[in-house]
Amino acid sequence: MTRVAARLQPFGTTIFAEMTALANKHGAVNLAQGFPDFDGPEAAKAAAKAAIDAGEAQYARMSGVPKLNQAVAGAFAGRTGLAIDPDAHVTITSGCTEAIAATFLGLINPGDEVILFEPFYDSYRACVAMAGARPRFVTLRPGARVGGKGFGFDPDELRRAFTDKTRAILVNTPHNPTGKVFTRAELELIAGLCRDLNVMAITDEVYEHLTYDASKPHVSLASMPGMFDRTVTLSSVGKSFSLTGWKIGWAIAPPTLTAGVRAAHQFLTFATATPLQHGAAAIIANPGAAVREYVDLFRRNRDVLSSALRELGFRVYDAEGTYFIMADHTEVSRRLGVTGDRGLCAAMIEKYGVAAIPPSVFYENQEHGRSLVRFTYCKKAATIDEAIRRLERMRTA
Repeated sequence: MTRVAARLQPFGTTIFAEMTALANKHGAVNLAQGFPDFDGPEAAKAAAKAAIDAGEAQYARMSGVPKLNQAVAGAFAGRTGLAIDPDAHVTITSGCTEAIAATFLGLINPGDEVILFEPFYDSYRACVAMAGARPRFVTLRPGARVGGKGFGFDPDELRRAFTDKTRAILVNTPHNPTGKVFTRAELELIAGLCRDLNVMAITDEVYEHLTYDASKPHVSLASMPGMFDRTVTLSSVGKSFSLTGWKIGWAIAPPTLTAGVRAAHQFLTFATATPLQHGAAAIIANPGAAVREYVDLFRRNRDVLSSALRELGFRVYDAEGTYFIMADHTEVSRRLGVTGDRGLCAAMIEKYGVAAIPPSVFYENQEHGRSLVRFTYCKKAATIDEAIRRLERMRTA
């Protein structure tokens, strides 16, 4: 008899844990799970150590260590032009994943509908289930955007997704797993629908600093006219500052929505690691060259990995942000004699020593993702070069 609650049975073990375990078993270069293979900034580590030495070992304030709330508020204001109250508008959480869960559990009622763009980060679908809500999906498709490059959506499909039961729409930009950066025009369409139909927006912006083209900057939906009062903006230090294991995230929202986030947060984790909050505050307030250096490294890795994959027969879709590449593997899988994204990922790990993610699990209709594969490039340059060296053996398959 299964002991897993019915609402979570459909999701099984997360694909990230599954593929990382396989990578470790076979000694594969792990381009599957999105975590760097190098330390985060020294300034963050030094501040966290200093906090430990200063006796910062007890529970933090439920809403966050004040200096971290202030740093998050200041960074948000600098990026969006919106001056916010660090105590009333900012809630510190145990990573963005907890912020997502707290937002759903605190603001979504059973029976509400939530619009998700697919492919989606896998926790979104599980959080909808935990809240007792119903998902409605809008598919991001290759070539569906003006210009025919990258991923886009059909505006009419988006409009049809809204009903009189729609409570919220979740927007992840820059987008995992496609690498898409939502354009201002796309966000204006979403904002207009939210305002006209009185719908809340939840935005996952953990890759907010990781964009690679000045003509395609990250834009926060909350910064658009009439949107701050109906938006919960989520982010963390994990991705932009390469501190994924610290699990320091936050939710920014007006008091009416913050009340719901905190109502759930206090019973999920109450607070997150106190000394790490001090470390996060230090690097957010004074990032120095850290983010720029990571962007330069990731851009280099993206370019060399994209070029190598194209030469091997993958159809690579341009990654405008995040640290992921999505590619069509149809021609490569045909040559290797494997079927589907899982078949290809298994073969790459077992025969060629490189791990990637099969993205069909990020779609409600998994057929939409079976021809695709996702690689991460948030690694040392030498790691990417070694992965390419191993993948080159596919040429003679």
